[in-house]
Amino acid sequence: MSRFLFVVPPLTGHVNPTASVGGELLARGHDVAWVGHPATLAPLLPDNARILPAIDDDLEAEIRAKRERWLALRGMAVLKFFWEEFLIPLGHAMVPGVADAVRAFQPDVVVADQQALAGPVVAREAGLPWVTSASTSAELVNPLRTMPKVDAWVRDLLHDFAGGDIRFSERLVLVYSSKALVAGEFGDEVAFVGPALEHRVERSGFPWEWLVRGAGRDSAVAGRMGGGAAERSVLVSLGTLNGPAGERFLTQALEAVADLPVRAVVVGEPRPAPPNVLILPSVPQLALMPHLDAVVTHGGHNTVCEALAHGLPLVVAPIRDDQPTVAAQVVEAGAGVRLTYSRARAADIRSALESVLDEPEYAAAAERVRASFSEAGGAAAAADRLEKVVAG
Repeated sequence: MSRFLFVVPPLTGHVNPTASVGGELLARGHDVAWVGHPATLAPLLPDNARILPAIDDDLEAEIRAKRERWLALRGMAVLKFFWEEFLIPLGHAMVPGVADAVRAFQPDVVVADQQALAGPVVAREAGLPWVTSASTSAELVNPLRTMPKVDAWVRDLLHDFAGGDIRFSERLVLVYSSKALVAGEFGDEVAFVGPALEHRVERSGFPWEWLVRGAGRDSAVAGRMGGGAAERSVLVSLGTLNGPAGERFLTQALEAVADLPVRAVVVGEPRPAPPNVLILPSVPQLALMPHLDAVVTHGGHNTVCEALAHGLPLVVAPIRDDQPTVAAQVVEAGAGVRLTYSRARAADIRSALESVLDEPEYAAAAERVRASFSEAGGAAAAADRLEKVVAG
């Protein structure tokens, strides 16, 4: 039995893969703990999970406020703010709590999310092996390689903070994707384990009866559907709405699905919607995936890989950060259509959805990616690799 400590930022998409891998390690009899923001972690982890604090509620509120400011930025200001105002300060703020957690839990291995820079810093100081949990595959291909001055600036920031580039461990990098999506040559330390979906906890409710054929539609909608009910269902999940542009896209998406023979589940705040649309502030996304035929998304790595893990084609409208890189991976794999988030109109979204639903090559490509994910092994493969780190 070994002891594994997961270090994570207060971001759901970064916690989720560790919840799955940690759950697999717990099932194998290992001791597992998470360190971060307890109120963010608790709903995403098993009820008996051991949670250690490195972020209090005040800091988490400050991080959320910074994220709102970040979402309003454009161009290079996005990257500058992300590193100078978010990632590096978060690293400094988490170091004391992570150090306390290491002393209290005495882990054999520290598993640090790639945006939890405190994890590698504390692990090195404690003489512990550390592993990277790469919650997005985008940085593996170094999207800044075409901007060498910007790339050098990022590396300088990391050197000032940690004495070197600690984004990826030299011992093991767990990547929750596969080479069917991520092109390039990588060292043996890079393990493509596919999406880690097992052992995940989803506490959002869902009115499953709404998905029953014919639920929630009036006679006019039924008439447009040829007198019957919609045969297919889609999910529209855009992550955090991006100000006016986000509201605009969602409005266009609602208009796009209004006249399509689909049931559309939309993640967002309540607003007027067509009768074939269900809007909820949150959904049990993994549980919902087997009931879907396509997904419209902003290109978040978790949502994209969860959809492809179920063989679902995608309409991807990336906003910022890693999302353009993830969208490019989807298009290159042939598993979806990419739209311009800030300019897509209802007709564009409707046409893209019709393409991925009606043209079989998109579903076939999504199925090829799904098969590659299944072969990669998921949480079990990640746990295997972590056990080998302990074994040396």
